[in-house]
Amino acid sequence: MGFERMTDLRSRRSFLWDCASGVGMMGLAHLLALEGRTADARSSLNPMAPREPHFEPRAKSIIYLFMSGAPSQVDLFDPKPKLREWHGKPVPESLLKDLTDTVLKGGMAMGSPREFKRYGQAGMHFSDYLPHIAPWADDICMIRSMYTEHANHHPAQLLMNCGVPRQGHPSLGSWLAYGLGSESQSLPGFVVMTSSSGKGIEGGASLWSNGFLPSTYRGVTFRSQGDPILHVSNPDGVSDRTQRARLDILKDLNERHYQWTGDVEINSRIAAYELAFRMQTATPELTDFSRESEDTLEMYGINDETTRPFGTNCLLARRMVERGVRVVQLYHSTWDDHSDLNKNLKKNCDMTDKPSAALLQDLKQRGLLDDTLLVWGGEFGRTPMNEFRRGNTPGKEGRDHHPYCFSLWLAGGGIKGGQVIGETDEFGYHIVEDKIHVHDFQATLLHCLGLDHTKLTYRHQGRDFRLTDVGGKVVRKLLA
Repeated sequence: MGFERMTDLRSRRSFLWDCASGVGMMGLAHLLALEGRTADARSSLNPMAPREPHFEPRAKSIIYLFMSGAPSQVDLFDPKPKLREWHGKPVPESLLKDLTDTVLKGGMAMGSPREFKRYGQAGMHFSDYLPHIAPWADDICMIRSMYTEHANHHPAQLLMNCGVPRQGHPSLGSWLAYGLGSESQSLPGFVVMTSSSGKGIEGGASLWSNGFLPSTYRGVTFRSQGDPILHVSNPDGVSDRTQRARLDILKDLNERHYQWTGDVEINSRIAAYELAFRMQTATPELTDFSRESEDTLEMYGINDETTRPFGTNCLLARRMVERGVRVVQLYHSTWDDHSDLNKNLKKNCDMTDKPSAALLQDLKQRGLLDDTLLVWGGEFGRTPMNEFRRGNTPGKEGRDHHPYCFSLWLAGGGIKGGQVIGETDEFGYHIVEDKIHVHDFQATLLHCLGLDHTKLTYRHQGRDFRLTDVGGKVVRKLLA
């Protein structure tokens, strides 16, 4: 058999492996790079090792309180007295002339029954449903001028978390873990926890996916009750020594496999096994609140049935950033109040207001707020008119989805507190000052953590992808 025929029968990778010196290994590296499978500096045997940011960061970690379903900004943060004057009347046609969504055009003006007061030196408005967050106005930066292109939950949540309105792309937490690694060696670099008022999260696990990044960077879900992570404990009859011996064998086999293939997922697998072993010791200590003071437990609402689920997650979030976790994301669902808004909004605020304020206060009094970025918000806003498809029974009205303007707030690392950014018109339909797109917001979050959003990229299928897609600019007004 001739040489040409022999090489046809052999894979290009095995041929290059046999030619392991010089040009052969250079060729192998090139082929693996074209396939997107080469290990870069982030794909060492510890892909979550801490890495240098692009520039000096103001924040080392981020806690993102994601309010799935979209809280109503005109009932919580952005009061509109004009809506009360027009309550039950058709809204001015001049405000709707540029809208193409017939659903948004169908409702009547719906004034908020909530009472608003001013707080802090800036006179920041808060609803009477937020009595615990409101007193911290001087530490909060309120954005009233967020906007998005999507008015359906799943794509809007994907855009807010992953930068694109479709599945398969990395989340904010995954990008941060990829770009910065983690200070913790015994806990995941990116942790997700959920709580609920009765319904699940529309976007589900796609919101904390690693997408096309190595699986090391996917969000790890913790539970607030029972074992934080299922199957984290050894099975009956398996000692730590036995478990360690098993992992050593697996590590040796995986390392040999990696040397042969160069597949970065093998390093992710090694890191996952090793992290799981360390977590068997670290996790019970993390979730043991016995050393927390009674005042702290009361502040978070741990002893109250209403606030316990979200309060437990908030307290765990503080304990995680203390232990070097880079990203903690808490999802609370759902704020999707198409009807019975007044009742449902109070229910969700009762569950989340006290723990959210406790987290801000606790971070501040422990000196953690200076380098921890705290974010609170959803994927879009709610309409200033009622949701006419669900009925107009007085007191039972709700609001539809509204992508043209919504509010959220930030505090901590790198953010200038005590200010309100952006303004909406007197009905709350459109932004009239300081429009901030989702990509601008994401670029600013990355900036606070020392990352240039245009440089934090990953080559996939021949293109360099990034969180902010092809847009985004840092909003300097937000920065301290």
